[in-house]
Amino acid sequence: MTLNLSTHMFIPFVTGFLSFASNAEEEKPSTWIADLGLGYVKTTGNTETTTVKGDIEAIKEIEKWRHTVNAEGLNTSDRDITTAERYFLSGKSDYKYSEFNYIYATATYDKDHFSGFDYRTTFSAGYGRRIIHEPALSLDGEIGPGMRYSRPDTGESEDEFMGRLAANLKWKISDNSEFTQDLYSDIGEDATITKSITALSANINKSLALKLSYTYKYTSEVPVGIEKSDTETVVTIVYKYR
Repeated sequence: MTLNLSTHMFIPFVTGFLSFASNAEEEKPSTWIADLGLGYVKTTGNTETTTVKGDIEAIKEIEKWRHTVNAEGLNTSDRDITTAERYFLSGKSDYKYSEFNYIYATATYDKDHFSGFDYRTTFSAGYGRRIIHEPALSLDGEIGPGMRYSRPDTGESEDEFMGRLAANLKWKISDNSEFTQDLYSDIGEDATITKSITALSANINKSLALKLSYTYKYTSEVPVGIEKSDTETVVTIVYKYR
């Protein structure tokens, strides 16, 4: 479905919000904290495969603002033939107008060479709330409208309205271990994309941690010959920049 006028109205609003957020409260500088993960698997013999995954999450909080950047890439090859290649980038800003309530704006870019699409981009803005706020447990929920722009490998490009739902759970099990559960659902006019990320991490020392994660992604409408469900189980070493 083509909605170029709506896209041109909605995208400047989100990008303008993100730009304003990045420049807000510059007189009160704060440092970024980041987690950098790297996973590598290689098999030889009857099966010769190589899988490499890297990801980074960076967060900066300034008074009422919270900025988050995520980037990840994955590549799998079997006897020098690429069987999986994917890149993902997202940016998000939250403005906390009260203790437990905030508004957000987010943008994502997803490029999966084996999804039937050249890339997909989303923009969304809406309302968020801290539902559970405990010393060792927190749960955030978000809801808002958005736009999704898709470019299939074949056929015409598409843009569509969508609704975004998200939930983020963080549980600090102990001083050295943490469990997280992130759930996202982009409900569009042409397709609904739901993604769940479950992760458990354990500190090795102050700077390094071992992380086990499981990702499930479901796309309701896909091109012919493409599976609707994708799963990913990864063990990574995480470097914590503080």
